[in-house]
Amino acid sequence: MVTDKLKELQATRVKLATLEKSIADELNKELASLPAKYGFGSASEFLDAVGAATGASAPRRGRRPGAVKSAKKAGGKKRRTRAVITEDTRAQVKKLVDSGKTGAEIAATLKISLPSVQNIKKALGLVKKR
Repeated sequence: MVTDKLKELQATRVKLATLEKSIADELNKELASLPAKYGFGSASEFLDAVGAATGASAPRRGRRPGAVKSAKKAGGKKRRTRAVITEDTRAQVKKLVDSGKTGAEIAATLKISLPSVQNIKKALGLVKKR
């Protein structure tokens, strides 16, 4: 009795797999015919037109779908550009520390992050040890 049900289950799984494959084949045929149906010579021309119509560009190779394209985070805020710390930047940090500025003030003045200021101060030996 159980073996009959197992055989029936297996047969149903095979039938389901066959049905899924035929649906996938039909869908692929329909999708392949879309560019010609709308008068485009190639799929890339069709994708460019769809992208222009929707305000989105066609995905490029090597880019994940849904990847962030610019320097914006998913929340819409811009990411900070990575600061380039030069010897001049280090000298300015030392000068500002000597004049009594706080780390936050130095970071705002030089447009670098507070952790960058702290790293520079540590490298210059301007931080007291605990």
